[in-house]
Amino acid sequence: MIKNIFITIGLCVSGFFFAQNTAMSGAEAKAFVARVSSETKEIKTLQSDFTQTKKMDFLDKNIVTYGRMSLKTPNMLSWKYTKPYQYSIVFRENKIFINDQGKKSAVDARSKTFEKINKLIVGSSNGQMFNDPEFSVAYLKNGSSNIARFTPKSAQLLKYIKQIELYFPKNQSTVSQVNMTEASGDTTNIVFKNTRINAPVAASEFSL
Repeated sequence: MIKNIFITIGLCVSGFFFAQNTAMSGAEAKAFVARVSSETKEIKTLQSDFTQTKKMDFLDKNIVTYGRMSLKTPNMLSWKYTKPYQYSIVFRENKIFINDQGKKSAVDARSKTFEKINKLIVGSSNGQMFNDPEFSVAYLKNGSSNIARFTPKSAQLLKYIKQIELYFPKNQSTVSQVNMTEASGDTTNIVFKNTRINAPVAASEFSL
């Protein structure tokens, strides 16, 4: 169950893009973190369409899905996949609610693994993800983006995730794509578009 949730969330992974990434200097990283943390403090809601591409070693073709991500501070988050199938994951009230094409279930999210993943995703909208003590963070850049690469410190989380990369366009403080490499070597890439900040988000986005 836990592994399947992480695979589906994809909440995400390196190896999809060929732009040359280089390490930021200490001063660049400090300025980047300060800017993102400051500019995202006013975000109360965030909603975005996404395209997720999953690459698995045992499949010849990538799995491509489409959907909508909705976030409401301080801790409500939903991923609703709409094509080619319907599947929803909602983080709310310390639980993960799942609707798999009409089959509903709930998982206690109080475990450290789920708590940290949820916190990292929500933190990407307010800059707080840089302060999570369970991840080491490396800061990189290329011609179009600033990149924060998170590597889990805990053995528990490393069972599922090798690293997560958050891409921030040079002129933005919100994430434009999330890349995740799983411990198995499988990768997931999520690209966001049509991002709307502080627009009304229907309560139904966080229900199943």
